[in-house]
Amino acid sequence: MRKFIALTVFAAAVTAQAAEDLDTRVERLAQELRCVVCQSQSVADSNAPLAVDMKRHLREGLAAGRSEQELRDELVQRYGEQVLYRPALHAGTVPLWFGPVALVAIGGLVYWRHGRRREGGP
Repeated sequence: MRKFIALTVFAAAVTAQAAEDLDTRVERLAQELRCVVCQSQSVADSNAPLAVDMKRHLREGLAAGRSEQELRDELVQRYGEQVLYRPALHAGTVPLWFGPVALVAIGGLVYWRHGRRREGGP
């Protein structure tokens, strides 16, 4: 009887650890994804119904043995690259990565040229 109780306690501990690992993986993956409804929050932080569905989809996929990359790719295919907080660098995402830097550089150039005109003229 003692062996049965010890085995039951051990099985419960292993199951609890596996559930905790799954929760950690879901949370980490959900932090990398942008909520497509509110867009200023990650899927992990959002309470929007779509974000809740996305978290449930992630949990079910990971529990079924699918990889994080498979799930990430599936969500990108469904919602586009904007679902990722760190989209991959390729021809379609170059404006996302370098657009802000280019806008700041153009603004600086305009400011500099405007300042030079004021110095030389009335």
